[in-house]
Amino acid sequence: MDKVFGSAVEAVADVPEGAVLMSGGFGLCGNPVDLIEALRLRGVSGLTIISNNCGTDDKGLGVLLKQGQVRKMISSYVGENKTFERLFLSGELEVELCPQGTLAERIRAGGAGVPAFYTPTGYGTLAAEGNEVREFDGRMFVMERALVADFAIVKAWRGDAHGNLIFRKTARNFNPIMAAAARITVAEVEELVPVGALDPDSVHTPGIFVQRVVQSQSADKWIEQRTVRDRTA
Repeated sequence: MDKVFGSAVEAVADVPEGAVLMSGGFGLCGNPVDLIEALRLRGVSGLTIISNNCGTDDKGLGVLLKQGQVRKMISSYVGENKTFERLFLSGELEVELCPQGTLAERIRAGGAGVPAFYTPTGYGTLAAEGNEVREFDGRMFVMERALVADFAIVKAWRGDAHGNLIFRKTARNFNPIMAAAARITVAEVEELVPVGALDPDSVHTPGIFVQRVVQSQSADKWIEQRTVRDRTA
């Protein structure tokens, strides 16, 4: 089945108001840049976004936040973004902060069909408030619910028309687990290759988890902060 769409705009054209959306990436690494921009252009609002963070003020998911399209963030990190800080402190943005490992496992569990799990992380802290707590073998654990989404937008290095994906180095981050945890997964790929060109043993996300594929048009690979020293120093 050919899952390739002609553009990023076409690939997210049916994302509705108030959708729950997972977005791959860590900081600005591995962000589905074209798909985020397509959502910005559409102006769809009321979004609940599940992502490690929300980009910076002018890059990544930060552009959706800046345009008032995000109602709630489920994240583990909120730095690098003054708009996020302002909206959070003013009460205009609902925020659910989650320890990073717990966030990853909640997404992985959602993709695996596991509704909840227990973890010692966060016990005795604000992170455990409102959650069930149980003792196992003399140690206290917090129950965490799995996360699933209506849509996931992910960024891959290479992909084919069937949706098989390979991620490159640290850009792999949250992308594979998010691809498995959504009703519809849209993959933005740097290199769109013929079906059969990918080594099956190298595929990180099988096509069964991906419903749409779009060729990336952006060559930008941003970094939050770049600190260098004078070569003559």
